[in-house]
Amino acid sequence: MSSLPDNIIVVGAGGHAKVVIATVRAVGGDVSAVCDDDESRWGKALLGVPVMGPISSEAIGRSPAILAIGDNRVRQRLSMRIETEWVTACHPDAVVHPSAAIGCGTVVFAGVVIQPDTVIGSHCIVNTSASIDHDCSLGDYVHVAPGVTLCGGVNVGDGALLGVGAKVAPLVRVGDWSTLGAGAVCIEDVESGATVIGVPAAPLGVR
Repeated sequence: MSSLPDNIIVVGAGGHAKVVIATVRAVGGDVSAVCDDDESRWGKALLGVPVMGPISSEAIGRSPAILAIGDNRVRQRLSMRIETEWVTACHPDAVVHPSAAIGCGTVVFAGVVIQPDTVIGSHCIVNTSASIDHDCSLGDYVHVAPGVTLCGGVNVGDGALLGVGAKVAPLVRVGDWSTLGAGAVCIEDVESGATVIGVPAAPLGVR
């Protein structure tokens, strides 16, 4: 992926923002400020970047921005509320096939592998060392946690959270705003809004 613009504002000042800043810098972008609603963070620095607030279109102005908030619902709300140029950042140590498509505002961290003809939506998080095989489709606002494995042809709906180390078998459908618990192994479709855990994965409370 080509170098990013200068003067990027990172929205969110938690731990996740540190990895976003590191990724932006690795790609050649420059982070000028971090914006957060928590007043206790204002005037401090995150990896040497000053933190300001509150989060608003006025605070961001004409600067390009990238969301650094792990909560999928909050990321969705902010992306709809703030009018700006949303930046996509893909770490140079990620392996992304040229035929894969990645939406605006999505971040792809170090160690990720994205295979041919996979499509990833906007404002997603593809976290450290996740593996997404060929012909997968991910909607908007998805969070793929560290170490997740998606086999070929998996379809993930908007806003889904795939917990640390979860594995999804080929051609499985993971519904909108569903949650896969850490280490879950999904061999069957997951309904929208459901939470599944375990090996094999089953709805929470139905084991």
